[in-house]
Amino acid sequence: MFQLLWLIPALPLLSFFAIVLFANPNKRLSSNIAIGAIGLSWLISWAVVFRVVTTPHFELVDLPLAWMPAGDKILHLGVMVDPFTAIMLFMVPFVCTMIFVYSQGYMQGDPRYSRFFAYVSLFTAGMLGLVVADNLLLAFISWEVMGLCSYLLIGFWFEKPSAMNAAKKAFMTTRIGDVLLFLGMAYLYGQTGTLTFKDIFRPEVMEKLAQTTVSLGPLGTQPVAVIIALLIFGGAVGKSAQFPLHVWLPDAMEGPTPVSALIHAATMVAAGVYVVARTLPIFAAVEGSSALVAVGFIGAFTAFAAATIAIAQDDIKRVLAYSTISQLGYMMMALGIGGFVAGVFHLITHAFFKALLFLGSGSVIHSVEHGHHAAAEANGEHPGEHEEHFDANDMMNMGGLRTKMPATFWTYIIGTLALAGVAPLSGFWSKDEILAEAFGQFMHKGVASLPFFVWLMGTLGAVLTAFYMGRQIGLVFWGKPRTAAAEHTHESPASMTAPLIALAAFTLVLGFMNVPENFPLIGNGWLHHFIGEVFAAAHLEFEAVPFNFLVGGLSTLLALLGLGAGWALYKDHPAGAPDPLARPLGPIWRVLRNKYYVDEFYSATVVRGTIAFASLCYKFDDSWVIDPIVDWAGKGTAIFATANRLFDTHVIDGTVNFIGIFTHRWGDITRRIQTGRVQNYLVVAMASALALFGVFLMR
Repeated sequence: MFQLLWLIPALPLLSFFAIVLFANPNKRLSSNIAIGAIGLSWLISWAVVFRVVTTPHFELVDLPLAWMPAGDKILHLGVMVDPFTAIMLFMVPFVCTMIFVYSQGYMQGDPRYSRFFAYVSLFTAGMLGLVVADNLLLAFISWEVMGLCSYLLIGFWFEKPSAMNAAKKAFMTTRIGDVLLFLGMAYLYGQTGTLTFKDIFRPEVMEKLAQTTVSLGPLGTQPVAVIIALLIFGGAVGKSAQFPLHVWLPDAMEGPTPVSALIHAATMVAAGVYVVARTLPIFAAVEGSSALVAVGFIGAFTAFAAATIAIAQDDIKRVLAYSTISQLGYMMMALGIGGFVAGVFHLITHAFFKALLFLGSGSVIHSVEHGHHAAAEANGEHPGEHEEHFDANDMMNMGGLRTKMPATFWTYIIGTLALAGVAPLSGFWSKDEILAEAFGQFMHKGVASLPFFVWLMGTLGAVLTAFYMGRQIGLVFWGKPRTAAAEHTHESPASMTAPLIALAAFTLVLGFMNVPENFPLIGNGWLHHFIGEVFAAAHLEFEAVPFNFLVGGLSTLLALLGLGAGWALYKDHPAGAPDPLARPLGPIWRVLRNKYYVDEFYSATVVRGTIAFASLCYKFDDSWVIDPIVDWAGKGTAIFATANRLFDTHVIDGTVNFIGIFTHRWGDITRRIQTGRVQNYLVVAMASALALFGVFLMR
């Protein structure tokens, strides 16, 4: 069974080439190939998961493949499976399959339908390659494949300037993180001579990384392990949209909604969290590692800040985008305080309910767009006449959709309750474990500690999360339709609602796989027992987190209060009315509405600074130094060439020509005595002899 591991990423990769080379003209065939390939990957993945789960004391299975010589060593591109890999294989292929099936209905009629399925196949192959990679080299190759595909898919509708700009923004922002990750890999290879996980995590290697130090000048002396960990985390900050590289993810909503679901749930942003979790022994190699502090602090700050921004956004997908940034912050802050199981648990549950919410938002948008066209036709207008003035993503253009789209509504409610952390849905169990882990450490270490900051930001973020999701439910599904488009909506086709129902079912029950053991009746701690010892070889173990009834009760109460407040405040919000929070919050509302002006800050500093530096380089090249020197050199060369031409013409050629003319004329003279008659030659010879004889006599 494990010999089939290579097929899990290979099948979507092959479907990409099959669609591009052969099936592109046939849209239905293209989508069927893509769905068939990811479906087979899903089946193989779950067969592998079943084998791992049913094998007592499962040990890592590694299938290395020699690839390229590097000095006296050989780089390998291998695949492996351990319990951590298995739990990711449980989530990624299934969620991707649901998104692929959904895309058949959502992308129907798009002129680049086949291209879309080729791109998403390659995107999925990248994530699956990352998951099964047994080394950082293959992981980085897969990582970059996803970076390319995110650029292609975010800018899929590149005719729109906003989509084109969003794609460039995502690509360039994540490249910053990618450079840091590559530097971390290079430094790690230089210190250890390997990029294979099982070799890196050997105790003697971990000890070497922890004890070897390097001077960083003003930053003092730091262990190599800390430097490598921070560089790896820099890559994750870019990929998983953590502050300050979070700005690309909200703009990524310009791509088709299935792309948003892929990026936010099963692929792109999950990759950053996965890499930090996979390399966690490096982060924890030094006791009290500042790298872990950085992960925890940035994660907690991101979780809270993104949640505050989400309450002031009107775009249904943009709200979910900031929600994703916030939830990724929860995962990072869990890893930062050593909560490996809690962070991975939330990564898995979040993938299901966030895919559900994004696909649900796509169902709403799809229906509102059709409703807009239907309303235009009913009024005798051309369907596209007012297209540029109507935003189907704007929640202010919706309202009252719960009766018109019942399947979408009820599944969306399930996803909302899970995201808000309402018991007993999956999001409650995973988020509560993070808060319980932080609260337990805070009680042990005191207020002036990272765990207290994590618990405080996590709790406040949970309240805000519930509020903005209650606001979204009220604006989208309650009240009366605010536009003619909302009035003419209808339920999406079965190809779109069936994946919603499947994802909702998992959202309902998935949390029960890791109910803390001290919870009455249903406590099991299964996931902790399954992946808790995955880093035992590196002497890194994780204690099970008991259920804290105070933390769980408080988070549930705050979630219900937040949901209720958001729903009550916005459920009857009239069309065209100002936001109820705009006046009470005043300038704070404007700050949140404008996302803390981070984009404006980057535009005023990084972008303008880059443009100014580029202009300076241009002037240095074109006006000041390089081109003037080149032009002077060119003019000097031209003058020298002219002088050389004149010297060559009048001196060299003149001398040569003079010699030729002289020789020619001398030959013309001397040839006259060359008559060919012997008697003439004898006369000349006798005359010459007599002359010489006369000269001799005169002497």
